[in-house]
Amino acid sequence: MKYTQLGRTGLKVSRLVLGTMNFGPQTNESDSHTLMDAALDAGVNFFDTANVYGWGENKGRTEEILGTWFAQGGDRRDKVVLATKVYGNMGPDGEAWPNHDKLSAFNIRRAVDASLKRLQTDHIDLYQFHHVDRSTPIEEIWQAIDVLIQQGKILYAGSSNFAGYKIAQANEVARQRGSYGLVSEQCIYNLMERGAEMEVIPAAQEYGLGVIPWSPLHGGLLGGAIRKEREGGGARSTSGRSGEALADPKVRAQIQAYEDLLDKHGLEPGEVGLAWLLTRPGVTGPISGPRTREQLDSALRAVELELSAEVLEALEEIFPGPGPSPENFAW
Repeated sequence: MKYTQLGRTGLKVSRLVLGTMNFGPQTNESDSHTLMDAALDAGVNFFDTANVYGWGENKGRTEEILGTWFAQGGDRRDKVVLATKVYGNMGPDGEAWPNHDKLSAFNIRRAVDASLKRLQTDHIDLYQFHHVDRSTPIEEIWQAIDVLIQQGKILYAGSSNFAGYKIAQANEVARQRGSYGLVSEQCIYNLMERGAEMEVIPAAQEYGLGVIPWSPLHGGLLGGAIRKEREGGGARSTSGRSGEALADPKVRAQIQAYEDLLDKHGLEPGEVGLAWLLTRPGVTGPISGPRTREQLDSALRAVELELSAEVLEALEEIFPGPGPSPENFAW
């Protein structure tokens, strides 16, 4: 396994992040434990979750599965850099009691204690804001975070789904307060969705945040969707939003060109999608959310995959990026 430092911190994390969103809804507790053991044995030390994972009436279930895994003992908790998130509405029916969602000091305090209980641990290494909260002053958010750091309940704070200017705003306010500020940004970023290159990633680099891409395979489209469709094994990758996307002739042509390129070079689509992200400036490591051991093994191989200049140039032609701001819209 390869490791890097998380943004400007001294914290060393694996270049593959184990995403746990499927634990509970799609992967049962026993199989989830097996996947976590396998990931840890392979050197993956960065695990990501969120308080709302489990969804619906089972919100919090994913954190509970991690908690029962930690409770098995050994050195599981000591080896893992544990990241979770706060913001979401924890009401099973989608209706939160007042102050039981978003990023008020009230909710942050109660949410972190609830996560710690479910996770069966005394601290969270990286506590991430799952979304921008436009209703709570950033000063209030940092005051709540500073207290949690002083109490030893969290070590670092990160953001997720923040615009570039919000990253700047949050860290400037933190600087004024003498706080350490955000150390990571978790954003959607992949070959097909490169909007983060305009403002989000430059802001993250400017302020020393590690970038943690989610949806690295764009909902399965970059994982060999057309090949699986042709082989009759693409029920998941060609259903829902992915299926609608493939119905777009332009998207389908892109994915076909992508798969043809990789067939020519003997490469696996899912592994290339992850490996490409590892070549991008500012990226700490992509989040891979395996449901099976086969998917985990594929993600692990991606970390070791070195893409040739020829392949990288061809990928740029198939999936051109937006370019940096302001050149991409002005001059």
